[in-house]
Amino acid sequence: MEKTVKKYLLVLFVICLVISACSPSSTSASVVGTWKLTAYGPANSPTPAVPDAEASLTFDPDGTLTGNGGCNGLGGDYKVKGDQITFGPIMSTLMACDDPRMAQEDAVHQVLTDNVTYKIDGNTLTITNKDAVLVFELVAAE
Repeated sequence: MEKTVKKYLLVLFVICLVISACSPSSTSASVVGTWKLTAYGPANSPTPAVPDAEASLTFDPDGTLTGNGGCNGLGGDYKVKGDQITFGPIMSTLMACDDPRMAQEDAVHQVLTDNVTYKIDGNTLTITNKDAVLVFELVAAE
């Protein structure tokens, strides 16, 4: 009887290992949520985000994007496939701000065009377009 119980426990353990190996891993994390900009610019030497500019992006589950580049509100649509995001046209309000905020906003708009790659590492989202990056920190997952 004891051998049978051990055999069943061993089989159950192996089944659990197989199931856990087939489960999705955290490397396929979703962009859905609200992300605060922490850095932007050239991939090899990004500039820290402008303090108190509140630049952020919110990726909604329905494929819409809203946010702020540091001065103006923005919005558009997006699609994710693998490690790529394809952005539709990004619309933005047209207010003028001080030079640091405008430079940051220009960088945001330059990166959020067409097809970009992204990587999520923990609570950090990095969006790369050619040699320019936007680095975000997760504020709220959805």
